[in-house]
Amino acid sequence: MASPIKIPATYADIEALPPHVRGEILFGTLRTQPRPASPHIGAASGLGMMLGGPFQMGRGGPGGWIIYDEPELHLGPHVVVPDLAGWHRERLAGKLGASWIDVAPDWICEVLSDSTRGFDKRDKMRIYATYQVTYLWHLDPVSRVLEVYTLQGKDWLLVGTFVGLDMVAAPPFESNPFLLNELWPLEALQPES
Repeated sequence: MASPIKIPATYADIEALPPHVRGEILFGTLRTQPRPASPHIGAASGLGMMLGGPFQMGRGGPGGWIIYDEPELHLGPHVVVPDLAGWHRERLAGKLGASWIDVAPDWICEVLSDSTRGFDKRDKMRIYATYQVTYLWHLDPVSRVLEVYTLQGKDWLLVGTFVGLDMVAAPPFESNPFLLNELWPLEALQPES
């Protein structure tokens, strides 16, 4: 008996998903995940606020960036939704208006979770390298670790790992360092044992 032919996922598959499910197409396969848990949301929101003031708004920093939460990116045949993405402002001039963006970001941050870690560390890293994203951060809100990568040719080079009370001064945002533990907003609300 012949194996069934696998048909690559299409954008219509994403459009058919219920509103509480996020879909991506990675190498022709539809990958879905529910909305993230609160530690994930807190870390992503905190990082967006930390970087938005100095790098997007120019408050106490150089400005010149556009930073989006969960943008839908169309990179060739792939549809990806990173947790945060940033572009040098001039690269997006005149290119916005659709509900998705087809210009590869200069920087991406994926907030890792048990359900997305494999895709973030394998498939999405390959896609981001292929489309020449220069900087990639992996933020783990459970183990409270930030890994920072830069693209060297076609490969990712780990240039920094930050944990605990480390001061984060990492490319491309090294001009405005911040404390890693500021990204865990619920930590201060936990009862002491």
